[in-house]
Amino acid sequence: MIKHADLAIAVIFGGKSIEAEVSRVSSQGVTKALKENYHNVVSLELSPNLAVELKQHNVELVFPIAHGRPGEDGTLQGFLETLNLPYVGSGVLASACAMDKAVAKQIFKAYGLPVAKELLAHHNEPMQNLVQKIIAELGEHCVVKPSCEGSGLGISFPQTPKEMEQALIGAFALNERVLIEERIYGKEITVAVLEKDNEVMALPVIEITTPPDTWYDYAHRYTAGWSEHIIPAPLPEYQYRRVQELAVQAHKALQCRDFSRADLIVPETGEPVILEVNTLPGMTPTSLYPDAAKAAGISFVELMAYLVENAWLRRN
Repeated sequence: MIKHADLAIAVIFGGKSIEAEVSRVSSQGVTKALKENYHNVVSLELSPNLAVELKQHNVELVFPIAHGRPGEDGTLQGFLETLNLPYVGSGVLASACAMDKAVAKQIFKAYGLPVAKELLAHHNEPMQNLVQKIIAELGEHCVVKPSCEGSGLGISFPQTPKEMEQALIGAFALNERVLIEERIYGKEITVAVLEKDNEVMALPVIEITTPPDTWYDYAHRYTAGWSEHIIPAPLPEYQYRRVQELAVQAHKALQCRDFSRADLIVPETGEPVILEVNTLPGMTPTSLYPDAAKAAGISFVELMAYLVENAWLRRN
């Protein structure tokens, strides 16, 4: 499988994102795994000096693992395109669209994928009018989320008008645009997608659980023991296959590349609902994508090597 062990590879992490620390943890695992098969691997911080450092190290291929903006929203990808450097993962358009949850939802709807009913709010809208509009159209029990953040940052679940106002204030502090969705109760499901041998395939489905009266927020994602990944997810066969199908369809709809991870809610009855797609899934010790790959019989070292080899073959 390893055909280009002498490749000069740069793992890019960090930057100014709120998720920078998570990115640094991901980069440690990715770098260590790559060094099992490749002789020339460096880790570089996403900084204004990046172009100079890439040149100094004679980098031939980049493995971006800079979660959040500007590493995951197409900005870094466009920079690498300008430098004519091949890289692992989705391109500019898919990265930008997936990072913006409101844009991604419009694409999902255009492709007929099931999504939650939503409203999009802008920070300059009068708060009282906005709260009244949300409650009138979606009810008091909603999900409020910044349009362009990951790792559960800024997400809240208001149940009263006062809580709705506070949730909006918190979300607007992170983004000028906020997505408000009807709250759908069900199992929290994630499906990793991998492009392998010219096929887009869904890996084993994972159900995410957390202790009572908690949810899969930033702390529960990245603190060992604070969440449980149940593999394979205990779903009826038809739902299991359906969420895999939806994850692959969402990957294709956004024109993702190499790998992605789709998050869904599966209610007790009715159609699963797709929430979002992550184009640079976390690679920390508590992350979901490595668990799904392992369940599919793919070790972390094998996964990293496959992604590199695939990106290198695509360079022309």
